[in-house]
Amino acid sequence: MNPAVRRAVWLSYTFQFFFGLLLWLPVFYEYQRQIGLSDTQIFGIQSIYYIAFCLLEIPTGMVADRFDYRHCLVAGGVVLIGANLTPVFLSSYTGFLIHFLLIALARSLVSGAASAYLYEYMHSAGAGEAYPQAEGYGRSYSLIGKVVCWPVVGLLMQWNMPSPYWLSAINAAIAVGAAVILPAIPRRTASSDEAAPAGRPERPPISVALRGAFAQMRGSRLLVLLMVQGVAIFTLARICSVNLFQPILDSKSTPVVLYGVVMALMTVFEALGAARPNWLRKRISDVRSVFLLTIAMAVTLALAGLMGIVGSVIALCVFSLACGLSFPIQRALLNAAITDSRYRATLLSIESIIDRAVCALVALALGSYLQSGALNEFLVQTAIVTCVVMVVIAVLIRTTRRRTEVTSAT
Repeated sequence: MNPAVRRAVWLSYTFQFFFGLLLWLPVFYEYQRQIGLSDTQIFGIQSIYYIAFCLLEIPTGMVADRFDYRHCLVAGGVVLIGANLTPVFLSSYTGFLIHFLLIALARSLVSGAASAYLYEYMHSAGAGEAYPQAEGYGRSYSLIGKVVCWPVVGLLMQWNMPSPYWLSAINAAIAVGAAVILPAIPRRTASSDEAAPAGRPERPPISVALRGAFAQMRGSRLLVLLMVQGVAIFTLARICSVNLFQPILDSKSTPVVLYGVVMALMTVFEALGAARPNWLRKRISDVRSVFLLTIAMAVTLALAGLMGIVGSVIALCVFSLACGLSFPIQRALLNAAITDSRYRATLLSIESIIDRAVCALVALALGSYLQSGALNEFLVQTAIVTCVVMVVIAVLIRTTRRRTEVTSAT
């Protein structure tokens, strides 16, 4: 990569690093319990959070496609600052509800725009072939900060209860600074993967953007299947790292001060996987890689609930390694299947809507399972459903590709 591309990529890494450095993540479940919230209330808020994300994803994706990815990144960072400060000044059910609604808005502004910016910039500058590895490195670097910070979160909370939220707000402010100085997407070069007169194609009016995005989905069955395939990865990763991680450790009587240590250890393995997606891509196809990794995630998550504390930590680490490997590969598959760049952020936002809709249902069910003490049953049933769905998706993808090959040959 030339110096200009390298600078843009590293600024993107910086944004991802600090935007995702939410220091309260390992302890928010315990934090809410200490202020008096029940499991039903905690996971009810999580369900509302995912539903809010669904409602916000398409509008924010359309705004990113119509105007500028960088503006959406700045706006997302600013909203995240306010979200992190809300529990400090309003430590109640209402405060945490507002907190997670603002988190939903911040993440919806960023989810499609961040990936779309990096993909479009690198392809416009003639460095598109390095995008999958760059996406993996970006995720890996963002995880490294968590490895360093999360082990001390439990102690921070004991020293000063709201301190993880204050520090998370500072991290969001740094992310805003990185987004402000991101360079504009350059004009296409002759070596670009998609030759075009300008680096960023003319954007359609917002009124037709959604219609165009759905038209592309209707015309590409493979794109829809890849979106659904990504749902399993995201749901397992999100539900484990945010919703299940703390209840699993709590069920094994793990001290709160060790929560951050275990999550940091898991993050080490996720970072290792995220930094080396090509290790698996050189051996088997991307679609098969995602299939096998998702099955591994489902099985190890179930084992984490059934085994003792040492076995659970090992299972969670294997889960995290598979998660780290799978995300860059799935993201590269999905971006490659999007043929019209004008709708890239909108389509990525639609995928996020599907992800969050499933997470909303799972979080709602999880609250009921935990309330009745049936955590292990939930984990086993989730693993079984995931494996069945992945087999069905794999068969449909293979059938779709064969039909496409036949059609092309004729």
